[in-house]
Amino acid sequence: MVNGMLTSDFDFHLPKKNIAQEPKTPRDASRLLVVNNTLTDHLFCHLPKLLLPGDTLVLNDTKVIPARLRGQLNDAKIEITLHMQRSERKWLAFARPAKKLKLGDEVYFGKNFSAIVSSKFDGGEIGIDFKGIRTAEGLKCYGKLPLPPYIKRENITHDTDVVNYQTVYANQPGAVAAPTAGLHYTPELLVELQRLGIKIEKLTLHVGAGTYLPVKVDHIHKHVMHSEWGKIDKRTAGRINENKKNGGRIIAAGTTVLRLLESATNETGEILPFEGTTDIFITPGFQFRAVDLLQTNFHLPRSTLLMLVSAFSGLEKIKVAYQHAINKGYRFYSYGDACLLERANR
Repeated sequence: MVNGMLTSDFDFHLPKKNIAQEPKTPRDASRLLVVNNTLTDHLFCHLPKLLLPGDTLVLNDTKVIPARLRGQLNDAKIEITLHMQRSERKWLAFARPAKKLKLGDEVYFGKNFSAIVSSKFDGGEIGIDFKGIRTAEGLKCYGKLPLPPYIKRENITHDTDVVNYQTVYANQPGAVAAPTAGLHYTPELLVELQRLGIKIEKLTLHVGAGTYLPVKVDHIHKHVMHSEWGKIDKRTAGRINENKKNGGRIIAAGTTVLRLLESATNETGEILPFEGTTDIFITPGFQFRAVDLLQTNFHLPRSTLLMLVSAFSGLEKIKVAYQHAINKGYRFYSYGDACLLERANR
C-alpha cells in the first residue's frame, strides 16, 4: 500500500487552541480516548481498568538531556540541537543556520566548551566533535532542554519544563526529545497497574531530534528516517515473550516503544535482545508482530508518527478518532492528551 500513498493522505486541520502548551496536573488527569470498534472517552487515570491482568505494559526509560546549545561562530549566532551520540565527544546534530557552517569551523558555547564541525549532511544535519570540558558537564553548563517547536517559550524553557518534560521513570540519559506517551504516568498509577496484575517492562530508545522533522516529499516511500539508538536486554525480551505465550497482550507506551519492539521481533513473533540503531519506518501495510495495543499522544499532520498510528489502527479509523478528539477539545502533541489504540486485524 505504501508505494501509492501520498503525504497529503495524512493531512488534517488542527486548530491552534488544541495544541497543548502546558501539561495537565497531575499527569494522569489528562484525557484518554480509547479507539477500537468504537470511541470512548476516559481519563488517563482510568488506564488500569482498561487493561487486563497478565498484560505487559512496556515503557521507554530514556532520559532527555540538555541537548540544545546556542553558540557563536565569529559574528554569527548558531543554534545546535544534538541528535545522536557517536562517542563521548562525537555527536550528530542539527544546526541553524547550517549554511553558515563549513568543515573545520569551531562554534563556541563558553570559554571552555566548543565544537568542531567534522561533517555536513543534507537537511541541516552536521557531525561535531566537542572540545574542552567533558561533554556531559558542558551540556549541563550551557545546554537547554530541547522542547519541540510547537511548545512556545520566550526563553526556550520554563523552569517547570525541566521536570514536566521527563517521564517519572526516566533513567538512561541520551534522548533529545521525550517519549511523550510516558509523560502521563505517575508513580501511584504505576503501582496501581502492578497491583491489578499488569506487568511492567522497560526498554531504552534514545529519541532523536529527527522525530520533529516534517515529511517533505510527496510520496511517503521516498522519506528517509533518521536512526535512533535502542536497547532491549535478554532478560526483558525473555519476560515479554513468556507473558505473550501465556496469553497476555503487549501494550506499547508510545511509538518509540513500538518501533523498537517491532525492530527486535523476528518472523515468528519472538522478541530478541537488541542493541544498536533502528531507522524502521512504519506505514500502512506494515505487518505488526509484537504489539497488541498502543498508548500514544495525538500527532502532527503529515508526520511519520501519524503514518505509524494509521498503519496500526487503520487510516480511516484514525481520521475519525482525530476528528472526534478535535471536536471534543482534546489537547494535542507532547503535553497533550492520549489515546489507546487497538491493532487492526489482530
